Amino acid sequence: MAASSAYDAQSDSVVDSTIRNSDSHPGATDVKVFNSLDTASEIERQVMAPKSRWERSWPVIACGAGLFSDGYLSNVIGSVNTILQRLYPHQYAHSSAQKNVSSISFAGTVVGQLFFGYLSDHYSRKWSLMASTIILIIFAILCTASYGAGGSIAGMFTALTAYRFFLGIGIGGEYPAGSVACAESTGELKEGHRNRWFVLFTNFQIDFGFVVSALVPMIVVLITSENHLRVAWRIMLGIGVIPPLSLLYLRFKLNEPEEFNRERLHKYPIWPIVKLYWWRLFCVSFVWFVYDFSAYSFGIYSSAWLSIILSPTAPMWKSFGWNTVVNLFYIPGSFSGAFVSDKLGPKKTIAIGVGLQGIIGFIMAGCYKWLDTSKNVGAFVVVYGIFLALGEFGPGDNLGLVAAKSCATGVRGQYYGIAAAFGKVGAFVGTYVFPVIQKHAPNPIRAGQDPFFVSSSLCIASCIIVLLFFPEIGQDTITYEDARFRQYLSKCGYDVDTIMGTRNGLVQTPSNSTHEDVARSVDSRSKPEDNAHKAE
Repeated sequence: MAASSAYDAQSDSVVDSTIRNSDSHPGATDVKVFNSLDTASEIERQVMAPKSRWERSWPVIACGAGLFSDGYLSNVIGSVNTILQRLYPHQYAHSSAQKNVSSISFAGTVVGQLFFGYLSDHYSRKWSLMASTIILIIFAILCTASYGAGGSIAGMFTALTAYRFFLGIGIGGEYPAGSVACAESTGELKEGHRNRWFVLFTNFQIDFGFVVSALVPMIVVLITSENHLRVAWRIMLGIGVIPPLSLLYLRFKLNEPEEFNRERLHKYPIWPIVKLYWWRLFCVSFVWFVYDFSAYSFGIYSSAWLSIILSPTAPMWKSFGWNTVVNLFYIPGSFSGAFVSDKLGPKKTIAIGVGLQGIIGFIMAGCYKWLDTSKNVGAFVVVYGIFLALGEFGPGDNLGLVAAKSCATGVRGQYYGIAAAFGKVGAFVGTYVFPVIQKHAPNPIRAGQDPFFVSSSLCIASCIIVLLFFPEIGQDTITYEDARFRQYLSKCGYDVDTIMGTRNGLVQTPSNSTHEDVARSVDSRSKPEDNAHKAE
């Protein structure tokens, strides 16, 4: 833990330097820094009526649940692809549209994550979220109604590809705008339950969207039959309009998170921010890249064992049904990880998840020649399911949580957006790299083993990075990180009272408060996790 302790020591030195050097900055002693939780709580009790459980919970639900759309709309296109190949075997299967329709949304998602990360920090969490929701609704409708000029099939594919790109932008906006606001809203929930609420309405929603996106095609094809597939694929895409539409009113009623009102930046001292957060952001982004690289790419194995279970003449609904089984593996991992995150903390939960995933992956690679047979397909499916579940238990659930809480509120949207964008790039790279790895393998057994060797090695590397360099995330980490960030900017010579907060949202200390008062307040309330971590 030496490297992580060194990072914490550096953070402590920033606070100490702020106290020692307060007189060296002319405006520093007059800076009103965000006070302790006691002061904030006292002010809140005085000016606000107590909130009911629903009033405290629904902002978390409204902000985070939109990621269900990411899971559904990203995954359902696989089933749509299967249908389009059946309907248009020559025009679609032998065109660039086959790859573009499914992959172009990755590019749009990266653009959306970066763009809305900037918007959510510089302008508004609420209205960034509203904009991404409206984009999702509009382009989900347009995808459903894709049509080529004059009835052209090629034109329809082009239109669907273009709409999927803009749909990806809307999906990308859900990450920095929705997840960040969700994390900030959890501060009003009961301590000890905050991490699970965040996870259950972010990553668990994505995984639940995966399951529904596999189940819906099976049901739709059973209803329409394979004689009406032209209607079936449009129904599948059209159902994707319902989730964002159902959240539109709730999101319109949202207020800006109190944390955002207090700690937003009106001026961005870019270089000091980069110096403070670049290494932490790099570590989070790397692990997210590896997680998505593996999670999205290992879909190739589901098709491998499905080809063993199903005959070439099996009805399409059976294929979609088995796809539902594959996606169900995500649910137990994601659900259990939400609760373990509150008990052990995100850092330890991620390390356990990726560490065990790496071990299971090496076991699967070593036993692949026995697993990849028809008589052992059941064992292969079970072990493969455990591999997927561990990915959701650890990094799937908690990377977003770490990204949302390991930086200051004023830069959280951009920080989260960059980390999430690296994840999507990892997914995109993996879908291209894994087939290349298999293609260059010397034999079929190695073609199955090598991707597991690569992914498992990256999992072990991620585990080491998490243990050495990830910060501990407690229940009140957002508050402590904001206080540390204010003191850091003050040390750098910035008047934080001028560049941060809003008139009606800034919680200020009394005018006679000093940096020493604030430092003692933060230190006296320091997290048990931090004290234990520094003791290591």
